[in-house]
Amino acid sequence: MNLRAEAFSSELLVVGNVLAICILFWRMRKVAWVALSQSQLTGWLGASTLIAVLWQLQTGIKPGLSFHLLGASVLTLVCGRDKALVGMAAVVLTNCAYGQADWLAAGWSWLLGPCVGIVIADHILHLSQARLPANYFAYFFANGFFGAAISFVAAALCLLGFHALAGTYSASYLLEEALPYYLLFSWSEAFTSGLVIAVLVIYRPQWVESFDDKHYLK
Repeated sequence: MNLRAEAFSSELLVVGNVLAICILFWRMRKVAWVALSQSQLTGWLGASTLIAVLWQLQTGIKPGLSFHLLGASVLTLVCGRDKALVGMAAVVLTNCAYGQADWLAAGWSWLLGPCVGIVIADHILHLSQARLPANYFAYFFANGFFGAAISFVAAALCLLGFHALAGTYSASYLLEEALPYYLLFSWSEAFTSGLVIAVLVIYRPQWVESFDDKHYLK
C-alpha cells in the first residue's frame, strides 16, 4: 500500500501531507506521553518496530499497488488508537527511508492505509466490547482475526478508490486485477494478526492495552 509520487499531481500530494500532519499532531496531543508505563512503551515500540520490519517484505503488480501485511489492527489492540496512529506514521516514514515508498506521497500512504485500518479496528474493538460476551475467545476472534481482515480490506478499498478517482488506474482494472489479490491477502493479515495477539495475550498481557484480565477472564 505504498504510493508513488509520480502518479499524482503535486497539489494533491501537498494536500495529503498537510492533512496527515494536522491529524497526526491532533491525535498526538491526546496522548499523556509522560504518564506511559514501561509496559505500555515496550508494547508500543516493540509492535511498531516489528510492523516496520514486516512492511519490507512486500510484492506488487504495479507501481502504487503493493501487497504487504498492514498491522494496523495489531497495533491498535496493543497500544490504542492514538499511539497506533503515531507508530504507523513512523512505519510509513521508515518505509520511505528504505526506498519502498516516496516521501512526497507519505501523507496519502498513511491516510489511506494505516489511518483507515486503525480507525476501523478501533470501532470494531468498541463494538465487540459492547455487544459480545466478555471472554477471551470473543476478543480474539472478533478483534485479532476478523477485525484485522476487515480493517485490511477497508484500507485496500480506500487505496483502490483513491487510484480510481485520481485516474492512475481504471476502475475496471482495479476491480478485476487488484481487488481479488487484496481480498486474498486479507486472510494472511487475519491469520498473522490473530496469532500475534494470541501469543501476546498469553505470555505478555501487560503489553496489550485493550486486553483486561478482569474483563475477559472473570
